[in-house]
Amino acid sequence: MGATENLQVVKEGYAAFSHGDLAGLLEKFSQDIEWHIPGAGLPLAGTYRGHDGVANFFQKLKQEAEILDFQPRDFVADGDRVLVIGSERVKIRATNRTVDLDWIMAFTLRDGKVASFREYTDTKALADAYESSAAAAG
Repeated sequence: MGATENLQVVKEGYAAFSHGDLAGLLEKFSQDIEWHIPGAGLPLAGTYRGHDGVANFFQKLKQEAEILDFQPRDFVADGDRVLVIGSERVKIRATNRTVDLDWIMAFTLRDGKVASFREYTDTKALADAYESSAAAAG
């Protein structure tokens, strides 16, 4: 598939995510997808593999955070790669702290499905949001 078709797959995945349609989102992923979230030591960080692993990530995401605003803005497609530049506002449930993040999400597609995902974001800002207010003040 070409860049245009791959871009459409990624955009459809974002639409499914925005509607809370996990099954529809997982349909866009290869069975052996590798989903990587940065930030060693953070609750969501790590590499999730396969549909079950990614479903587990989204379950953890729902438990850990409330997404207040999510804005994928710019989409760049080149062959089997799609990069998305955006931002989000997230409230961390454990601390009730809100954090604004800019990010780049990188997708690699194979045979019309997302085979690899990697997020690049401000892990320091996330770590700070997970700290309790008392710990942050002291």
